[in-house]
Amino acid sequence: MIPRFTDHSANERTYLAWVRTAIAVMAFGFLLERFDLFIAFAARNDTHTAPTLHIRMSEIVGLGLILVGALMTLLATHRYRRNRQLISEEELHEYTGSGPERVLATLVVIVAIFLVGYVAQQLIVLT
Repeated sequence: MIPRFTDHSANERTYLAWVRTAIAVMAFGFLLERFDLFIAFAARNDTHTAPTLHIRMSEIVGLGLILVGALMTLLATHRYRRNRQLISEEELHEYTGSGPERVLATLVVIVAIFLVGYVAQQLIVLT
């Protein structure tokens, strides 16, 4: 039997949840970055004059989301390994390590604010 198996299992489940979230963030970034190709192609084939879309900015945001997802994976792996080692030790430790989570949450909120502004600007242009 593995000592502290439930703690190790909880640590692994948390790690896998972070990885799934990172994959979702990267997939959304990829979708956002690639969707502009569809818009550019559709605008070229359209006979009507379409309003200018800020394709470059959504490419940057898409690539940024892909990088945030990669950073989430790296930080989750670091946290998983650190917690695994702390669980295996005999002595008690205080819980620390909310710094990386705060940084990632701040990055996601900044991207969300930017996306809201971007979509609002496009809605104003379209009306």
